[in-house]
Amino acid sequence: MAKKKQQTTKSIQNRRARHDYELEDSLVVGLELTGREVKSLRLGHGQLRGAYVTVKDDQLWLLNSTINGTNGIPIPEAEQTRTRRLLAKRKQIDQLIAAKQQDRSIVPLEMLTNGRFIKLRISVGKGKKQYDKRQALKKRDDQRSLQGELKSRQRLSY
Repeated sequence: MAKKKQQTTKSIQNRRARHDYELEDSLVVGLELTGREVKSLRLGHGQLRGAYVTVKDDQLWLLNSTINGTNGIPIPEAEQTRTRRLLAKRKQIDQLIAAKQQDRSIVPLEMLTNGRFIKLRISVGKGKKQYDKRQALKKRDDQRSLQGELKSRQRLSY
């Protein structure tokens, strides 16, 4: 019996989301995709920068996400940024609609491509102000310098 090939999985992340939003608990939902899109995402040819989730007709929709084709998988330009329906349970959708009505944003964080299905991790968040972003950067830099100082002291003590 032949062994299956170990497929390398590429997770597509929205790194900017953690910088721009104060995020709460995350939720994993499914995506309605075509075969070409699935193959491209498994190869890592997708982008979530600038993507967002909206509610229309009691359904969740992913807008502004880009899935690029490759040489063997042509995806027309019009279909690369099309709106895609998200698949979730009714209870989860109702919770997200309630959060949306409280002026919170639904932010896509990461596309998970490691299982049989392609999933999307989303989270409800509130947008940070500019001064909040500066404070977070300053705090991270302070932590980094403190860690470096501790490492250098440990090296000197040996």
